[in-house]
Amino acid sequence: LYLLGVGVRKKAIINVYSVAAYSSLNVKKSLSLLSAKADRKRALPALRSAVRSCPTTFCLQMAFKAGAETMASAIAESVAPRHEGGKSEVDQLKKLIFDGVKAKGAATKGTKFQFDCTTDEVVVSVDGNIQGSVSSSKLSESFCDVYFDDKAVSPNLRDSCLQNCCTG
Repeated sequence: LYLLGVGVRKKAIINVYSVAAYSSLNVKKSLSLLSAKADRKRALPALRSAVRSCPTTFCLQMAFKAGAETMASAIAESVAPRHEGGKSEVDQLKKLIFDGVKAKGAATKGTKFQFDCTTDEVVVSVDGNIQGSVSSSKLSESFCDVYFDDKAVSPNLRDSCLQNCCTG
């Protein structure tokens, strides 16, 4: 996998976590002919489409302490309005995050989350320990949309990806 870009998830003035997105060389190649500035209106949907159709990994590292319920709910609440599948899939995702954080007490500064989104599932890891997966192509697409749609929770991640993958 190749680094697409990095960003920060902010809530008000607080940096909650840093986020990095990784995907295949095909994603980078699909954007390489677009200009991040001149073709921005075409580049953003192209980026979103590319990450939804290729394995994409999101690595989050906490910069702020959050409890298991708070962290699991925050991510689930970001995914839910974007998800066109069953509510139970979002609930499964939430439970995997909750269980992983609860096992260590809280998502303290430095806690690492990894979400591996493929065309048919989302695999959740907390601090390198796989918590499980949710088999759902729609959930995987929805998770990618949290970071790459028009209401992205980390616009600077999206911008970083365009800067790294597109031409000037």
